[in-house]
Amino acid sequence: MNVSTAVWLLTVAILCVLVAADFFIGRKPHDVSVREAGAWTVVWVVLACLFGLVLYLRAGGGAAGEFFAGYITEKSLSVDNLFVFVLIMAKFAVPSQYQQRVLMVGVLVALVLRAGFIAAGAAIISTFSWVFYLFGAFLIWTAWKLVQDARRQGHDEEFEENKLLKAVERRFGVADRYHGTKLWIEQDGKRVMTPMLVVMLAIGTTDVLFALDSIPAIYGLTQDPYIVFTANAFALMGLRQLYFLIGGLLKRLVHLSYGLSIILGFIGVKLVLHALHESGVHVPQIGIPFSLGFIVLVLLITTLTSLYASRKA
Repeated sequence: MNVSTAVWLLTVAILCVLVAADFFIGRKPHDVSVREAGAWTVVWVVLACLFGLVLYLRAGGGAAGEFFAGYITEKSLSVDNLFVFVLIMAKFAVPSQYQQRVLMVGVLVALVLRAGFIAAGAAIISTFSWVFYLFGAFLIWTAWKLVQDARRQGHDEEFEENKLLKAVERRFGVADRYHGTKLWIEQDGKRVMTPMLVVMLAIGTTDVLFALDSIPAIYGLTQDPYIVFTANAFALMGLRQLYFLIGGLLKRLVHLSYGLSIILGFIGVKLVLHALHESGVHVPQIGIPFSLGFIVLVLLITTLTSLYASRKA
């Protein structure tokens, strides 16, 4: 797609308005009900579908197919990320009425940082075509690691703070309790962070680590930075509501990691084939319609088998 600067600015402006509206509506700390989370989840999904429809009308079925394939892949990877978000909330004992504020700011930080990953990925791909070999190999390795983690039931582990987060805590200090939604307070004559700010940073930085596999995955479906960015944006912005909607169902998706490993492995193979094709080797190319159908089918089968296994257990 040949996207002008004006279209980029308009898209970012619209996304900022949507984020601001979401922040304004949820600005008051409260316990999010399943009904509220369900309604807003539907709103974000409908907005993503409308955007895909606009792409279809303006750029054709190819661009729309790439967007939906990328959006569904990022959304499914985001569901797996929610397991870790649950562990983070438990680790920092976040009061239920503040959890939606934590997720809102944490996801916003992740969205800004991911934009940098996407820009860097686009620049690397445009300069070095062989990077597809690296992306493909990394995704295949990640798929295998997901299977190993699933066998060890890795989601039952306790969340461990990363080195960056620990360094920030040592540098600024952390208050011993929550102070509403305040991020900084004065304690013993020193300005320190509150646990609210720490957990927001934990959510944001952890989601950036997840981008290490999700960004190469979506670049395996489309090399258009505009589609990569918008698919990531729509997948992330509905993540907060999805957390409250299916938070209680996460443990029932026992086969999700296996399904995601199949999807990542499939995209990894697709990337390697694309790299070989770019190198002049005559190999079959996997089209977007097949990719989209394969991803949806794997997620559907994974969900059904997960629910059956959970019910049987």
